[in-house]
Amino acid sequence: MRAAIYLGQHDVEVRDLPDPVCGPHDVVIENLRSSVCGTDAAVWSHGPGTGHKVDVGGEFGHEAVSRVVEVGSQVTGLRPGDRVFPYPRLVTGDPHRAGTMGAFSERILARDAELDRTLFSVPDDVDDTTACLIEPFTVGCRAARRSQPEPGESAIVYGCGTIGIAAGIALMYFGVTNVLMCDLSALRLSKAADLGFATCNPADASPYDVAASLYGTAQSLNGPTANTAVIVDAAGADSVLDDFMGQAPIGARFVSVAVGKALREVDLLQLSYAQQSIIGSGGYFPQDVKDVIAMMSSHRWDISSIITHSFPLEQITQALQTACDRDRALNVTITFDNEDARE
Repeated sequence: MRAAIYLGQHDVEVRDLPDPVCGPHDVVIENLRSSVCGTDAAVWSHGPGTGHKVDVGGEFGHEAVSRVVEVGSQVTGLRPGDRVFPYPRLVTGDPHRAGTMGAFSERILARDAELDRTLFSVPDDVDDTTACLIEPFTVGCRAARRSQPEPGESAIVYGCGTIGIAAGIALMYFGVTNVLMCDLSALRLSKAADLGFATCNPADASPYDVAASLYGTAQSLNGPTANTAVIVDAAGADSVLDDFMGQAPIGARFVSVAVGKALREVDLLQLSYAQQSIIGSGGYFPQDVKDVIAMMSSHRWDISSIITHSFPLEQITQALQTACDRDRALNVTITFDNEDARE
């Protein structure tokens, strides 16, 4: 099989590897389409140690939709031809390979395969182009769930990358009435607008002012502000938390799903008086997978429209380069038949 091998900063090579050997408790799956995660782009751009523990000399990638091609004699519930979502943390049998399960390889050995644990069925009404986004959408779904959304509430989401848009859609799916999507990229804002969201460029206007004009006002410790009970940070800029502490209404919940290591100061006394919450969100659980598949099956949103570029596996270098350009690209995918590649 062909597989993309990570060799270091700006260095990836497609090589021939032995095909996986299916044991009695295993399943072999072939990848149909894969998505490039921001962490894949980061480790390509900045080198080892900046992504999902991607090892030099190893396979990588963790966002895919796949098809079963071989089933071990002791496996039940799965048949050749079934389309599946491989659960990155468990599918290889090694939780440390969650970020490197081999989404950029033609095939993956799913060890100790079990339906609804290591592999999840993808319904026929969700096409491959949409289904390859299940994994990043589960991350956004988890962030939305962590915000404890209530029907009728309004929210602000910072960051219109794949995770931010996924969080915005999940908030709406969970009953939030209004979501304002914020980003500095005109391309990404246009994609969010096409999905039906109100948008704001924080360089041009305060998201809280825009949200107040759209959704009305509520009380903060510092006076009237936007009536936004939920703030999701999928951008990671320092100003996002600062603005929450200074402008969010009493009782607001802040969810951080952006990747960042900077230490931040928080005024706990102000947080207590304002009855606010700061909540972390990372990864996802099986319920998030099931909810995302249900979202995709609802066809309420043209989710695949956020894919701006697709490349065949042989052009993975170009795919990674493109994924690093946030002003030109949103989501970038890898195809395995070369016929659907487009730019």
